[in-house]
Amino acid sequence: MIRLFKHYVPHAVLLLGLLDFALLLCAAEGGWVLRARQIGMDVDPAMTRVWPLLSFVIAIQTAMIAVGVYGTEALQSIRFAFARLLVAVSLGVIFLSVMHFIGPDMTLWRSNSLYAMGLAMGLLILIRLLLGSMIGGEAFKRRLVVLGAGTRAARIRELERKKGAGFLVVGYIGMNDGPQVIPESINRSAIYNLADFVVRLGASEVVLALEERRNAVPLSDLLRVKTTGVHVNEISTFLERETGRVDLDSVNPSWLIFSDGFSAGRRLSSIAKRVFDIVASLLLLILTGPVILLAAMLVKLDSRGPAFYRQQRVGLYGQEFWIVKLRTMRQDAEVAGQAVWAEKNDPRITRLGYWLRKLRVDELPQTWTVLKGEMSFVGPRPERRQFVEDLEQHLRYYAERHMVKPGITGWAQINYPYGASIEDARHKLEYDLYYAKNYTPFLDLLILIQTVRVVLWPDGAR
Repeated sequence: MIRLFKHYVPHAVLLLGLLDFALLLCAAEGGWVLRARQIGMDVDPAMTRVWPLLSFVIAIQTAMIAVGVYGTEALQSIRFAFARLLVAVSLGVIFLSVMHFIGPDMTLWRSNSLYAMGLAMGLLILIRLLLGSMIGGEAFKRRLVVLGAGTRAARIRELERKKGAGFLVVGYIGMNDGPQVIPESINRSAIYNLADFVVRLGASEVVLALEERRNAVPLSDLLRVKTTGVHVNEISTFLERETGRVDLDSVNPSWLIFSDGFSAGRRLSSIAKRVFDIVASLLLLILTGPVILLAAMLVKLDSRGPAFYRQQRVGLYGQEFWIVKLRTMRQDAEVAGQAVWAEKNDPRITRLGYWLRKLRVDELPQTWTVLKGEMSFVGPRPERRQFVEDLEQHLRYYAERHMVKPGITGWAQINYPYGASIEDARHKLEYDLYYAKNYTPFLDLLILIQTVRVVLWPDGAR
């Protein structure tokens, strides 16, 4: 994988993204030339229309990222990729059509866009037909040797078997550090020179997955492996990179302290984040104000109770604040103020509330909380104090998620499906810790773009 702005991107995805960028540029230019020749217009050099061409490419590729064209399923299934590409190209062209009224000189003509859209679909599907098996196959998979044959090594094997895994384990080496659960492992005593063995297997990485590290870490072996040019990694770092979350089963306090992340040198990033929150929340409140008022009136007509729902949540540094949403549940949803986990298909949700949640309209009033600075657009979802106190008793490092400002959307929301239990909270915490550890404006932008996918396919709506 390649690390861009502290976030890992698979080589196959990066290559495909660059190829898509070039093909979209060709499609935009092809659409322009075809339309120009059709109406008998002279074709000027491409440099005279750089911005219209780039606007087409950026709009379409951003929509592709948003709807999951570069996700595992789209890389594995051409049918899935075709469906998502059709949605992405359509969304991109709709956006460009709106932009044409604002700045006509910055976009292609609508007739050009129609031709470019057809060419883009053809070229994008063609490249996936030509490279599909290679992208999803072993050509881009890293070859791993795992030092360890216990339960931690078994977790790597389980991850390898999942669809879209970016690595291939070529050998497990038992290190006599505890019970071994991988029968095909080779004992370290049977290997004379570990560094030579790793090189002959063609491995590009060695992952240390010991059950007991005290007096068991083979420092001399790892040093020799490292000097051969093979990358050496610890299992917690490896799992963070491969899964996009901090694995609570393998992580320990020293890893969190000494690993890269939680940087204090991100003052400019925090300022940029706050400026974006202010500008975006103001614009959103202005644009969606009529929608919020209409929805509030409908809520009042649909069921008894107030239109807006206010609730205290735990925010930055554990301080409480009031969150405001459109009410989507019955007025008696919680008895005596006791916090209750939300459920999938929750019977407390009103008829109108179901649609408000599905369309995410109930979340719109939270932009006022963002404008006040108590929340951000991107961050861990804030929870009730009762839930927080309970979860802190069951989950290690739960308090660390409050070291960043809570958000309307977040890394956990776009990566983990609907859930309302301690186990679900555990998985979401792993994603929240990854976000807190690796936060950059680039990651925020990626989350905001991919939130479109959650809105269009609202499996996690509640």
